[in-house]
Amino acid sequence: MESVVLSQGAAAAPTGGKQQRVKVQRRPVHGVLLLDKPIGFSSNQALQKVKWLLRAEKAGHTGTLDPLATGVLPICFGAATKFSQMHLDADKGYATTLRLGIKTSTADAEGVVIVERPVQVTMEQLEQVVLRFTGPIAQVPPMHSALKKDGKALYEYARAGIEIEREARHVTIYSIQIVGERLEAEKPEVDLVVECSKGTYIRTLGEDIGEALGCGAHLSALRRIRTGGFDASQCVSVAALEAMTDEQRLACVRPSEDLLAGHTVVTLDADNAARFLSGMRRRGAWSDAQAVAVFAQAPRALLGSAHVKGGELIPTRLLSPPEVSESLLQQQLMNV
Repeated sequence: MESVVLSQGAAAAPTGGKQQRVKVQRRPVHGVLLLDKPIGFSSNQALQKVKWLLRAEKAGHTGTLDPLATGVLPICFGAATKFSQMHLDADKGYATTLRLGIKTSTADAEGVVIVERPVQVTMEQLEQVVLRFTGPIAQVPPMHSALKKDGKALYEYARAGIEIEREARHVTIYSIQIVGERLEAEKPEVDLVVECSKGTYIRTLGEDIGEALGCGAHLSALRRIRTGGFDASQCVSVAALEAMTDEQRLACVRPSEDLLAGHTVVTLDADNAARFLSGMRRRGAWSDAQAVAVFAQAPRALLGSAHVKGGELIPTRLLSPPEVSESLLQQQLMNV
C-alpha cells in the first residue's frame, strides 16, 4: 500500500545497502524532485540518498515502490511535503513483465518458487483474460505488502510465517496493453502496460492474471512510468544526481506548485495574502471549487491550497511565512 514517508534530520550518506555516517550541513529546500528510483533500493533508501545529496532539512516520498521496482518516485522537500497526499491519491501507470508458469511466495522475483506449471497459452486466451481484469475489480492485498495490521506491516507477519486475513479492496484498472509476448519461449513472458487507480497492487494483478490463464505467474520486472501528471521522461536518476554540482542538483527541484497542477488558481493582493496566510477566510467573486492553488500577487508566491464555497476562499493547507520566503529565495537563486 502506498504511503507518505517523511524524513527529517538524518545525516547519513546512504547507498543501496550500508550507510556511512557523514556530517552534512542541512539547509531548507522546497519543491519536488522526480526521481527514477533504481532497482535494489527501497523507497526510503532512495529518499535518504537524494535528501543527503541535496542537503535538505526535510523530505518525504509519495507512493512506495518495492526494491524490485524502478521508475517515478516524487521526492518532496520542505513546503511540498504538505501537498504530497495528492500524489498518493493520483492514478498510476506501470510497465511490467509477467513470467508465466511459476508462482512465488511474494508474487515477484524476490520470493521462493512455490508452484511450477506448464504453459499452454495462446495470444487469444491472453487477450481475453486481460479484458476480464479491465475496469472495476476487487483485490486482496498481498501478505508481502506494507499494509498495516495492528500497527505492524503485513510483510512482517509474512516473514514470521503468519497469514493474516485481508479484506478485498476495490480498485479500477483503466487499461491493460499487451506490448510484448514470448509465449513459445523456454521461459514464457508477457510485457504489459497498466493504467490504474491508486492502491492497485500490480503483483496481485499479475498473479491473478496467471491464475486465470491456468499456469500461474509472477512479476519478473516492474517499472512505474507515471504518477498523476508526472512521467518517467521527466525523472532524474541517482547516478545523474551524484555527478552534478550542488547548483545543478538544486535546479532539478521543481516548484511546490507543480504538485497542484490542475487546481483552480486564485491570486491575492498583499493585504488579503497576509490574512489568508494567517488562516483567515477571504471573500471574493470566485466560483465554487474543490481544489484551489492560492498565490500572492507580488512577488508571485505559492501560499497554500484551499477550496471555494459560497464566495469564501477557505484554507486547506498553508505554507508558513518562512516556507514562502525561503521558496522565493530558492527560485531567485535558480533564476540568476
